[in-house]
Amino acid sequence: MSTPPGNPTPAFFAEARRSFHAALLEKVLRANDAGIPSNADGNNTASVAIAKGILSRLGAEATGARLAGQMSGNQFEAITCKFISQTFPHLSHLRPGDWNIQQITGRDRTTIARFEQYSHLVALDKAARKDPELAAALGNDYTITPDIVVVRALESDARINAPEFIVDEGVSRLASLRAANNGLPILHASISCKWTIRSDRVQNARSEALNLIRNRKGKLPHVVVVTGEPLPSRLSAIALGTGDIDCVYHFALPELVGAVEDLGHPDAAESLKIMISGRRLKDISDLPLDLAV
Repeated sequence: MSTPPGNPTPAFFAEARRSFHAALLEKVLRANDAGIPSNADGNNTASVAIAKGILSRLGAEATGARLAGQMSGNQFEAITCKFISQTFPHLSHLRPGDWNIQQITGRDRTTIARFEQYSHLVALDKAARKDPELAAALGNDYTITPDIVVVRALESDARINAPEFIVDEGVSRLASLRAANNGLPILHASISCKWTIRSDRVQNARSEALNLIRNRKGKLPHVVVVTGEPLPSRLSAIALGTGDIDCVYHFALPELVGAVEDLGHPDAAESLKIMISGRRLKDISDLPLDLAV
């Protein structure tokens, strides 16, 4: 994208956000023949109106068949993963490290065990498979399948000792970050993507977050949700409260606020204000910087 003469160069995150929306408009955020956007609940007048307001603010003129729910969800995950992959590495001066950002496409419930804080879940799963009574007692409390993960690789002694002689064979033998201790990569963030929010999806996201909290050994990763849901009442069902999810990130928060204000729904506007001022709802562009904390 070229910059008009006399104008400053656009911020990188602003350009990344526009690219993120362009990808969604191409593959996920579409209006059907009836004009209903793909993130709207067609049976809810307010949902349709707000979604249309967001779509118009993003400059969409795309019309096409609505993707099936699972397909649109997978596309949303992939595009969100790409956005984070393009933005978070630009903050290496704030959050140094060797990072890997990936979409988890399979639904193997032991995927989470590839990371240091949850490696013990492999043994737990094997034991549960052999013992029906144990499996019944545990239920699904150890089942965690993030949509996107941000992973930090372990650091070599050469890297740790680069500025000065910091560690040797006699110290720091149990530190998770040290590659010489033969641990696994560290899960830095678990990101759940919900293109829309329904009651079952709210419960799934909260259950997954609680499982991450309860079952970890060591540092708790960031636990966040990214969504395209237009209705403030449904956003509040997952955004309000503390103790499980760090924060909810909307794919187009300023556009959502503008659409709600234009419709003149004071209750919806107030609900958004509460979530935003309470740091429970943020824009997608805030996510990379929050991951750097």
